[in-house]
Amino acid sequence: MRIAILGYGKMGKKISELATKKGHNIVCISNSSNPAKLLDLSVADVAIDFSTPTTAFENISHAINSGIPVISGTTAWLDKLHDIHKICTKKGGAFLHAPNFSLGVNIFFEINKKLAELMKNKEYAYNIHEIHHTRKLDSPSGTAITLAEQINKRLEHKPIITSERIDDIPGTHQITYSSKLDEIEIKHTANNRDGFAIGAIIAAEWIVGKEGIYSIKDILLA
Repeated sequence: MRIAILGYGKMGKKISELATKKGHNIVCISNSSNPAKLLDLSVADVAIDFSTPTTAFENISHAINSGIPVISGTTAWLDKLHDIHKICTKKGGAFLHAPNFSLGVNIFFEINKKLAELMKNKEYAYNIHEIHHTRKLDSPSGTAITLAEQINKRLEHKPIITSERIDDIPGTHQITYSSKLDEIEIKHTANNRDGFAIGAIIAAEWIVGKEGIYSIKDILLA
């Protein structure tokens, strides 16, 4: 599989490394000095976007207009997600965005939804705390926002999210329900970035040859 890497930060580099080990070819790479709009993306079978909130829309739309499917894990640009969906539908393309491609995190999402349903009408306060590395631009993280939205659909109030940026931490998300009597916590901790990268590569392998707009759940249920 020929892959275009859109964004060559920590995630882009890790995806390139692991995809190459799996036998895929990295045919083009965009970064701040070599923007995606200058690249001929038609040489790729799929594009994987882990860029920045300011460049994601341009990168993704260019890839779709170039006729290749796109996997995106970039967050904090989703006010334009509907526009990407329209472009994708018009062009007959394929697009999948997820705030997190880790299998463990997506299992954590399902646990979060189930726990929130169990906590209906219970006298617990609840909050989310997330920790990431100091170079992460968005705060709170896209994963924390997704967790909060899942809770808000099931409980009366949206949880407060607190964030920390410490050293080189890949990602930790903790949800706490507390009352006068006790406390319930669930937590996901990423030990490294490999899980995120492998999930994105699996998604890229899955989407090639498809048409439409997908979510990570489509892959988990495949």
